Amino acid sequence: MNLQDESGLRPFPPGLRVVGLTGGIASGKSFVASVFAELGAALLDADRAGHAVLESAEVVDALVRRWGDEILRKDGTAARAEIARRVFHPVWGAREHTFLESLTHPRIAEQLLTRAEEGAKAGKSVAVLDAALLFEAGWNRFCSLICFVDAPRSVRLARAMERGWSEKDFTDRECAQFSVDFKRERADEVIDNSGSLDYVQSQVERLWHARLGTNG
Repeated sequence: MNLQDESGLRPFPPGLRVVGLTGGIASGKSFVASVFAELGAALLDADRAGHAVLESAEVVDALVRRWGDEILRKDGTAARAEIARRVFHPVWGAREHTFLESLTHPRIAEQLLTRAEEGAKAGKSVAVLDAALLFEAGWNRFCSLICFVDAPRSVRLARAMERGWSEKDFTDRECAQFSVDFKRERADEVIDNSGSLDYVQSQVERLWHARLGTNG
């Protein structure tokens, strides 16, 4: 199977089980992914891959052709805040969001596949795919198990504001994704991340031993 069939990408390594992580913004997916990684899973970090893709020359050139030099920092790299202004614009943001995803998603998928191959070569039998847009990108199709990381909106908003986001930033980004109800209903497992980190870790460990085995 290819991560995105229409892009002609390489298939996943055979025998590698992929756990997809989904949830609302600031639900704590990265922490859950780190626990899976500590237990032995290969980590496929879509956000990190996305950062790398936005730093590539071919993507920066395409963004400048679309939006002009004003989306660049002084050092010539893409300014994420300027990109966000365009893709979350109240009038034409949806169109620009579609353009950005068509440009970046195949390249992100290629990087994720490379990490998966590296994990398989290192003897991993499980990979955890930490991807905020798991369903939006269609990557859920290639997961053996989907885990929804759950936390109340008030908790998630507080976490986002600790990162320097405004409530508008949070709302704009949440509205651009599938709803948390949509994601929760399509998950195989729910991990409650409204309490302590120890509690979250214990849930992941139980899930690992019950459904994935103990060998990474």
